[in-house]
Amino acid sequence: MSTARPKFRANADGMTLSYFNPLVTTTADLRRMLDSQQITSVQIVEQYLEQIDRYEPVLNALASIAPRDSLRRIAESLDDERRDGRVRSPLHGIPIVLKDAFITASDLGMPTCAGAAVFAGAKASKNGAIVQRLVDAGLIILAKGNMTVSKTWSSCQVWFPVVNVIIWSPIKRNEKILGHSAPGGSSSGPAMAVAAGFSPLAMGTETIGSIVTPSVRAALYGLKPTHGLQEVASMYRMTDFLMFPDPWGRPFDNADVGKWEGLAVASLDPKVWQLATAMCDQIDDTEVQMIDEYKAAMLRIGQLGCTVKYPVDILDLSDLNIDGKDAIMPIAFWDFKHIGIPTFIEGFSDAPVASLEDIVRFNEQNQSLTMPEPFTKQDQLLRALDIAGTSEEIAQLKQKLREMGKSIINRVLDAENVNCIAAPADSAICIYTAAAGYPHITIPLGKLNYNGRPFGICVMARENDEAVLLRFMAAYESITAPRPVPSIVF
Repeated sequence: MSTARPKFRANADGMTLSYFNPLVTTTADLRRMLDSQQITSVQIVEQYLEQIDRYEPVLNALASIAPRDSLRRIAESLDDERRDGRVRSPLHGIPIVLKDAFITASDLGMPTCAGAAVFAGAKASKNGAIVQRLVDAGLIILAKGNMTVSKTWSSCQVWFPVVNVIIWSPIKRNEKILGHSAPGGSSSGPAMAVAAGFSPLAMGTETIGSIVTPSVRAALYGLKPTHGLQEVASMYRMTDFLMFPDPWGRPFDNADVGKWEGLAVASLDPKVWQLATAMCDQIDDTEVQMIDEYKAAMLRIGQLGCTVKYPVDILDLSDLNIDGKDAIMPIAFWDFKHIGIPTFIEGFSDAPVASLEDIVRFNEQNQSLTMPEPFTKQDQLLRALDIAGTSEEIAQLKQKLREMGKSIINRVLDAENVNCIAAPADSAICIYTAAAGYPHITIPLGKLNYNGRPFGICVMARENDEAVLLRFMAAYESITAPRPVPSIVF
């Protein structure tokens, strides 16, 4: 990235901001520029708002944008703090886009709808806990990212793309859930926002693939942390964590960043770990290309010092069950009904509904708004509404599933004497990390010859072993070409 002083460029629309290239400038770049007084947070915000104005009408990645005057006042205040020597965190003055599932106080000027029309008029007197920690750490909540409807901490949703394009190619009509033109799930809005240069950072939520799949399809480096991280670590540590130190305070030698020595990975067979045809059709040479490029990447990192065990087997997903039955979806549906929705509604000071039953009823009474053609059903919400089981029964099922997930992953890590497991991101491997609660990263690999859609690699590690994954991510980035960025020409 150029470190030249901010300048302006002229185009057909008149004077256009050019403080930095929002498509390729990273959080670390912005931090260095802020620390060296080459740029201000006000100028950063202005640059991103201009990018949003130019491309959001086509992309539809954002559910809402904070009022411009309010954003500038917040940025000015943070600039004043920085000049006075008061820097709240490594991300002081850096913008971020949040998934529309995170409740923001109404005075921030962005409603929180979680992709559901029923919440359009809900009011919140205060930020949710995670959002407030971001604000306290000096981040600027720039916008809320679009999401799959009714995706609130679960896999229950009516599936349809709220992002108009995947940036590299338009979404095909009647595309499968994870087809080659699909953006990839409920956190797709925040992911596409970063890929389009609307913000250097975004935060989503995940049950099974909702962060890692959109990040891969947007050619981003993505992280799903260990289950419960947001409860056990303060946001100050989280912001440090995003800049590479270990969030639990264990020593992390920055001299190791970019080095493969000490990293050992068990690499799963890409011919085995692919998306099922029910999720995605393989077209033209897509399957061959992804397999070849994955194998080439594993070979290269092995040559550069990483210990690579390939190919390594892991238990089939059919073995991830409790008493011969699937446990993940019953738990997801039960939590959605009894924990996710009630907790979400409690975050508002004034909400139009009080339960999942109310939401289902609203959808039925407002079908033209909530279920337009061809998406005329709310089957997943109805499944959640009808889910059975007591809290004690679900707690026992969760414990058994967690133990099973950990056992499957640990068996590979221990048998192969490695500290992480890699697989093609276009696979169902994220189900294992969902079951185990283990951390999971994604890294870009290439773009399909078929339609230019990015694809990548996912890597998982043991509980609270994010430091290993971050080292892997940094080492990989140091030996590969810059991640692909879209031209955004439509």
